[in-house]
Amino acid sequence: MDVPETMRAMRISGHGGPEVLEPAEVAVPTPAAGEVLVRVGAVALNNTDLWTREGAYGRPGDPAALSGWRGPIDFPRVQGADVAGRVVAVGPGGDEGLVGRRVVVDPAIYDGEGPDANPVGLMGSERDGGYAEFVTAPAARVHDMTDSPLTDDQLAALPVAYGTALGMIERGGLREGETALVSGASGGVGLALVQIARARGARVLAISSGSKSEAVREAGAHEVVDRAAGTLARLGAVAPDGIDVALDVVAGELLSDGLPLLREGGRWVVAGALGGYEVTFDVRRLYLHNTRVIGSTMHTPGHFDLLMELARRAAVRPVIAAAFPLREAARAQRELARRDHVGKIVLHP
Repeated sequence: MDVPETMRAMRISGHGGPEVLEPAEVAVPTPAAGEVLVRVGAVALNNTDLWTREGAYGRPGDPAALSGWRGPIDFPRVQGADVAGRVVAVGPGGDEGLVGRRVVVDPAIYDGEGPDANPVGLMGSERDGGYAEFVTAPAARVHDMTDSPLTDDQLAALPVAYGTALGMIERGGLREGETALVSGASGGVGLALVQIARARGARVLAISSGSKSEAVREAGAHEVVDRAAGTLARLGAVAPDGIDVALDVVAGELLSDGLPLLREGGRWVVAGALGGYEVTFDVRRLYLHNTRVIGSTMHTPGHFDLLMELARRAAVRPVIAAAFPLREAARAQRELARRDHVGKIVLHP
């Protein structure tokens, strides 16, 4: 396939507000051995885009330090972890049969080989991402989705949000027939949690704002509790026997006050801190009831393989809230930060 020499991209020049997203005409990257070049069809936005731009991740021992996902970022950096597109070239010695295939890129950079490796870096943070017309990726991390009935927008919505959700569900050991609580249920990860937990046969309780409750029910929630109206009391009413697994992207007071909602042997899985990263709780509620608090960052390669199988048969169908042209990336990030939408926001290069 013909590949131009230059491309349009949106890069961050440093940490800051949406204004640090700048358009640039840059060289199309050349795939190295073991890599492929993907023409980006769609790239989805995530909270990690906002927090990486803002430098909001902190560092061990210095939670207020400006930092990227796993430490300092090399600037300028092309953002964007969620990419769907077509392979247009392969690196030296690569499989030419990949050229022309429609793919989803696993954006994680892992700490080793094997299905249980942990993510220690992320495309769009530790390497350039998909806010561009082309992006390189390891050939081992592109998944052939040519035959999936999902659109490019829906495929692009999968990696971070649905990968994070599936990682939470797998690490929490959610089983058929159990009761799951999903916080932040109208967001990208939240809707993914609702859909996957429901598909697994769990009873799904969701926390969301009242205006978004119907969309959360349509995604598969059995009960939706308004986060602004006595959340814990209402959860106690709809789940009088307790909760088996909490799937939480909010933390803060919800975790501090909600831990007693867990049944004996319950699991509270945390993958975000929208409600605050400083948490206190009565540790007696933890050890006396054999409960567990589990941290979960994204997914393993094994989790991602399972997610791609779900997507090939459209067992999950991401909700797309809005689409913007690439040049309006800053506007799209502002829209994401307002949290008035339900589902995923995508960019079209």
